[in-house]
Amino acid sequence: MVQNDAFRALDRQECLRLLAKVPVGRVVYTRQALPAVLPVNFVLDTDASVLLCTSAASELARAIDGVVVAFEGDELDPVTRSGWSVVVTGRAAVVTDSAEHERLSRSGPTSWMPMRDEVFVRITSEMVTGRELTGTRTTM
Repeated sequence: MVQNDAFRALDRQECLRLLAKVPVGRVVYTRQALPAVLPVNFVLDTDASVLLCTSAASELARAIDGVVVAFEGDELDPVTRSGWSVVVTGRAAVVTDSAEHERLSRSGPTSWMPMRDEVFVRITSEMVTGRELTGTRTTM
């Protein structure tokens, strides 16, 4: 029997602290009634929301605006079999407020892809879960 002492649950604050350290995560959403996953660069806002920058015409912006999505970030070391993974679940929404858009244009994420019609997407952090893999495992 394998005891799961190699995993440790992370609390919300620890999850957000770790997530803020990585530049790329994955948005998990539904596309044509099927699961879809897309890697994106992001930042965390002051309210712990995940912020993305994409094109207004992007399939991603259209698909996730107004729906619940998951966002996952991690840092793993295959050599030591250690690392962590954090999942944020919440409603995604394109930022439509002009003052908020202006603020994010100055301090928010920038897309790694060149674009003209940028929009910001906010994913609220309604549920934040995470776990750490310590690289140790006990066999009984």
